[in-house]
Formats: sequence, C-alpha cells, structure tokens
Amino acid sequence: MAKKNYDDLARQIVENVGGVNNVSDLYHCVTRLRFLLKDDSKADTAAIKKLNGVLSVVIGNGQYQIVIGNAVADVFDTISRLYSIKAQQQIEKKTDKQVGNVLTRALNIMSSIVNPVVTALAGAGMIKALLSIFVILNWIDKAGSTYAILSAASNSVFYFLPLFLAISSAKAFNVNIYISLAIVAALMEPNFTKLMKTPGDTVSFLGMPVVLMSYTGTLIPAIVSIYVYSKLEKILKSFIPKSIDLFATSMLALLIMVPLSMIVIGPLGVTAANFIGDGVNMLSDKAGMVTGGLVGGSWTYLVMFGIHWGIVPIMISNISNYGYDVIRPMVAAATFASAGAAFGAFLRLRQKENKAFALSAIIPALLGGITEPIVYGISVKYKKPLIAQTIGGAAAGMFMGMMKTKAYVYVFPALTTLPAFVGETFAYYLVGITMAFGITAILTYILGMDEEIEEEMTPAVKNTLTLNACVNGCSIALASVNDPVFSGKSLGDGIAFLPEEGALFAPMAGTVEAIFPTGHAVGMRTIDGVEILMHIGINTVDLEGKGFKTTVQQGDTVEIGQKLVEFDKDFIISAGYDITTMMCITNMSQIESIHIAAYGKVTTMSEVLEVKLKEE
Repeated sequence: MAKKNYDDLARQIVENVGGVNNVSDLYHCVTRLRFLLKDDSKADTAAIKKLNGVLSVVIGNGQYQIVIGNAVADVFDTISRLYSIKAQQQIEKKTDKQVGNVLTRALNIMSSIVNPVVTALAGAGMIKALLSIFVILNWIDKAGSTYAILSAASNSVFYFLPLFLAISSAKAFNVNIYISLAIVAALMEPNFTKLMKTPGDTVSFLGMPVVLMSYTGTLIPAIVSIYVYSKLEKILKSFIPKSIDLFATSMLALLIMVPLSMIVIGPLGVTAANFIGDGVNMLSDKAGMVTGGLVGGSWTYLVMFGIHWGIVPIMISNISNYGYDVIRPMVAAATFASAGAAFGAFLRLRQKENKAFALSAIIPALLGGITEPIVYGISVKYKKPLIAQTIGGAAAGMFMGMMKTKAYVYVFPALTTLPAFVGETFAYYLVGITMAFGITAILTYILGMDEEIEEEMTPAVKNTLTLNACVNGCSIALASVNDPVFSGKSLGDGIAFLPEEGALFAPMAGTVEAIFPTGHAVGMRTIDGVEILMHIGINTVDLEGKGFKTTVQQGDTVEIGQKLVEFDKDFIISAGYDITTMMCITNMSQIESIHIAAYGKVTTMSEVLEVKLKEE
C-alpha cells in the first residue's frame, strides 16, 4: 500500500469506530490496532472489515482490535498524526483494570487469579485420584510411608490453596506479594488454628467476637482479603514517610488486615462459599437434569466469552468443602461433545486439508481437554457442528445431572483424567461422555457442513521455492492455533509449530524487513519476493520484550538456518502464555499456491512449505 493511502485508511478507521470522541485509548502490537472504545456499539464492524488494508476485526478482552498486518505501525503513526488520541507506547501492556465493563474486568481479574493455580490443582488432583485407585487395587499400603509422601504431594495444593491464591491475587491487584502471603498465612498459623475445637467456636479479640473457621482449601477469604489490602496499601503509602516505609507499611498492614480477615472477611467468605456450594448441590438434587442440560449445552459459549471463570472457583470450592463437585462432569459433557463434532466433521468433510485438521483436533480434545481448535476451526466456522455439540452436550449433561455424577478432584475432562471421576458414579460418567461424543458426531454428520471446495493444488513446476521450519519442534496446522487471526488465516497462509527449544531461525535466505521492539515477531523477505511473518507465541507482546533477545537487525541479510531470535521458552510458558509459533506468508496476492508437508516432528533442516509464486 502506498504511503499516500494511509491517510484515507486512517480517517476511515477512526470514522467507523465511532469518531475520535469514542476513542479513549489506542496502541498497537505487531499486526493489530488495539482500540479502547467508550462505546463498542458505535463501531461499524462490517464497514471496517470491508476497508482496503484491513484484514479482520477481533473484539475481546475489552479491546476493539483491527488487524492490519505489516503496515500496522504506519497506520498507527498516521492516526496519531491526524488525531489527538491518547496513544500509548507500542508495547505497553494493558491491565485488566483498564479495559471493559465491570463484569469484563471482574472476570479478567478472576481469570488472572485462578488460572495460574489451576495447573497445580490439576496435577495434584491427578495424583490424589491415582492414589485412590492404587489403594483399591492393593498396589500401595495406605498406612505406609510411600502413601504418606505421595499423599503430601497430592494434598499440598488443596491444603495451602489460600497461600497460592494470595500470590496470584497480589499480582492481580498489584500489591506486595510477601505482605499478602503474611496476611493469608495468619489464617493458617498453628497458634490461631488450635484455638478452634469445632468450626463456629468463638473467641475474642480486644472484646470483639471472632468466629473460628477452617481456612484450608478456601478461595474467597484469601482473594477478598488481598483485594481489601490493595486499597489499604495505597492509603498507607500516601502518608508513611519513605524513611520508615520498609517496616511501617508491612507492620500496619498486618496489624489491620490480619484481625480484619479473622473477624470479618474470613467468616463471611467461608459462609458465602458454603452458601454457594449448598445452592449448587441443591440444584443438583432438585433439578439435576435442568442444571446439567444448561451447563453441558452452554459451557462452550461461556468459554468463548470468558464467562466460565465465574464458575471455576465454585467447582474448586466444592471439592475443597465437600470432597466432590457435580459441575465438572457436566462440563465434561461439553468437552466430549466438541470432540464428537470434530469426529463427525472428519467423516463428513471432503477436502483433504479440512479432514486432516478435523482429525488432528480430536487428539488434544480427547487426551488433554483442549477444545479451542475445534470450536473456532470447525464449530464456529461451519456453524452446524456448533448446533450439534450444543445438543449433544446438553443431552449428556442432563443425564449426568440426573444421575448426580461427581468429580472428586479438579482436572481437565479428558480420557487421561478418568481416574478423577472414579467413585460411585463413575459408570454414569462413562455413559455420559460417550453420549456426548456419539450424539454430537452423529448430528454433525447428519446436519452436514457448507464446505467450500477449493481446487486441488497441482505440483509446482516453476517459480517455486521451499521454506524450512523456523524452529526445532513439532509442526501443526495453522488453523488449529488458538488465535482467530492466525487460525482464520487473515494474515496469510502458512504453518505453526510447538517449539522444543528457545530459538527462531531463518526459514530461507533473505532480508530482515521488520523486527518488532519486543523481539517476539520478525518479518523477512526472500530474494524471490516472498514475505514471511514469524510470530513467537500468542499475545506475547504483553511481555514487553521480557524473555526475548534478537540476534539480527532490521535490514540484515540472513542465510537459511541463521538464528534470528533467542527466547526463554520456560519463562514465557510460566508467565501463562501459549508458546505456539506461527510462520505465515503475508503477500498472498502474489502467491499461486502453498503446499504443506506432513505435520509432525521437524528441525530447521526440515522442508515444511513449498510456495509457488504467480507467473507475471
């Protein structure tokens, strides 16, 4: 696109997002303009999508994202020049408190608090489930030291759950982690806990009654306590001199927050959690079919809109308080319904590439409970499978709700986590997930799909070049990536990888055209004119460059296999980011066809893409 056209595009974009007065903030990442709009309803999304230079529009996380592609920086600079919009730095991270309405912010905060802990809960839960099976099979002595040690591994996360939540809450509310830990740890300190003979006992603090509760395995007291502390910390820092801040802030915080948590927040939090748990169990007892049908049929939609994070803490709390949860099996109905949709699509689809994607998406769903590739790559894309999995999930959820099916530890529903459901209702669970998979697969096949049949690619005979893998690892279909811009191929066709090492390499000789300041994305151009975008991870722009180190500069000429970026794979994953790396051909208008080699294990010596350019 010529430079003179950016003014027109910039004006059209601002006009169609509701005008400059509707924009409260704007920044950009490697491919997208990220608007924070005062009123999203004023934006004309349909008109924006039709603009020459706009690839797609994504609305999520309180942001109105317009996908531009390689020219995003130029369009951003043009908008900043033409309008008085509060433009942030390119790589500035937007916190959850800055975006969206009250519900969106609350769900984002809940997600940031619970999500880091879920991984540890799931792992510990599986150990607990396996231990139960080992005891039943007499493979291990419950009175022995081996059982005691493994039991400690399985119970640690559940017992000290408030401490885990104190850490993640401190990060979410941006307060001192160690003071937060001290506040919550006081609720579990032995001298305090031994005051209680039975829950509900009362002692006094300066003449005020303190209702004693057990806080092991609880969620609400820790989260609310640290939220209140986040407000208190700002007040304390506003008047405490810097010279005594080292001890005064923590001392006053503990003197205020520990009694407040023990007297007010803790008892109310436990009572609220018990009230919610009793309510859920009552619904299961009195209206199990209705509850199961609603959860099983709607869970996929809740995940798509991010609302499911409001229910996840209830499931965890139920397991901590009662030793079981009835919601998780209903959720499993939706998970296995998604897998059934993929299987039905595999049987019904005719185009080889689409069939291959459907088949590849079934495995992570069945073995790991990962359904996003199915939801966005099949159900939403073809629409009718979404109807099928809604019906299949609801039917299976109704059955499991009616039979009061239970999960005994918190895990992601999958075939590999079956031990978590072993108990008196395990048979019902097996029937339920089989129903979800089977009903959805059959309905998907019967309803069919409006598949766009593309012409089969012919072998390249001229103007053809081959690209190697840009990382060492495993190649996967671009359509399976958990990002609608890449999976929808808005930026171009290509391939994705699951890297095993922290290095990005040039897939072919060429020139480095662009390196994003954070180092997470590189654009290059081959001598034949093929433009390649390599993007490390999903939403890793928010890391602000942490964990990335570029080894080349813009304008450098590089050879095939030359290292472009070093990245700390473990750090990125521990920070909660998807490390999937995408390699896209961005100038598709000049490409006649792309042939993708079989997916699987690759190295930087592996040929993964065969690109045929259009003849001039």
